Amino acid sequence: MSTYAPHDVVFTRGEGSWLFDADGKQYLDGLTGLAVCGLGHAHPAVTQAIQSQAGKLLHCSNHFRIAHQEALADKLCAVSGMESAFFCNSGAEANEAAIKLARLYGHRHKNIDKPSIIVMEGAFHGRTMATLSATGNRKIQAGFEPLVAGFVRAPFNNLDAIRTIGRNNNSVVAILLEPVQGEGGICVPDQGYLRDLKAICEQHDWLLMLDEVQSGNGRTGQYFAYQHEGIVPDVVSTAKGLGNGVPIGACLAQGVAAEVLTVGSHGTTFGGNPLSAATGLAVISSIEQEGLCARAAALSERIQSNLASLVNDGLITELRAKGLMIGLDLGKPCAELVAHGLQNGIVINVTAGSILRMLPPLNMSDAEADQLVDQVCTLITQFHSKQP
Repeated sequence: MSTYAPHDVVFTRGEGSWLFDADGKQYLDGLTGLAVCGLGHAHPAVTQAIQSQAGKLLHCSNHFRIAHQEALADKLCAVSGMESAFFCNSGAEANEAAIKLARLYGHRHKNIDKPSIIVMEGAFHGRTMATLSATGNRKIQAGFEPLVAGFVRAPFNNLDAIRTIGRNNNSVVAILLEPVQGEGGICVPDQGYLRDLKAICEQHDWLLMLDEVQSGNGRTGQYFAYQHEGIVPDVVSTAKGLGNGVPIGACLAQGVAAEVLTVGSHGTTFGGNPLSAATGLAVISSIEQEGLCARAAALSERIQSNLASLVNDGLITELRAKGLMIGLDLGKPCAELVAHGLQNGIVINVTAGSILRMLPPLNMSDAEADQLVDQVCTLITQFHSKQP
């Protein structure tokens, strides 16, 4: 179906921070498949885990215990501060599980007939009907009405709006948000915002549910972005970088939220199968052993420092970043930069119309990071020189 408009490039292989097309041309990957391949391409440990498991057992269903799944649950809970995990195939499914969990919590623990969840303007949580309804983007919702009810929208990074909802709406059972809005334009909230949201949730007996699908797995300089604030939410969704290209998602929970989903209340055919779980284990082990959370933080500082000239020269209106989630606001539509980048051998993205977005590998070398910045600076300079 014509749901995509792909660029006329066919990548045939990848190696580290590089992609190669069918004609042998190489491209520096500043997007990693939309924050999926955080370890770059053909990472040795991930490749070995996939090859080894593929020769043993791909799938057996969740009617049976799966050793790798149990080990991955333990590993994820250890790095996240959570207590339990539900495995699925994508970020949308992980968020769908969180939404279902919140509704069950509202019915069973708060005796609310029609529980609602606070979600944020500018958010993106997926394209299933529930996650689409939770998303704060009318463009991608249009035509799919009626949307799923039960969501109350609030402006991102505005605590007063949340407090007002808390005073006037007795149906709320949870808040669902991204610690850093990715598709919304790399929107980073004020320091302390998540911590204050946690306090508000505790005051009202709400669940704090964080969508870390894009920001998790080391991308922001901590394993999860909420760890910058020193808090532990009630529910966390993760996917993308957890499989480094192999589809896997997880909904993690702690405290009362960890006990909400029970036998028969939710399920999936493929989630947490031996192949995806073995891959996830290899990814987490590699992030830890290679110190990639700290590496992401260091790379972010280097890249931001090298981009400062664009800000000083007025070529971008704002530089927004949290670790290796980096957005450059050009102040005007700039979708053409993606094609220009491909012509010049770099892979980037434009989101929210005017935001050039970079999501490079966590293990990119200093030289590769410098090259990426140099080429981006050239692209932006040329873009502005052609504007009327």
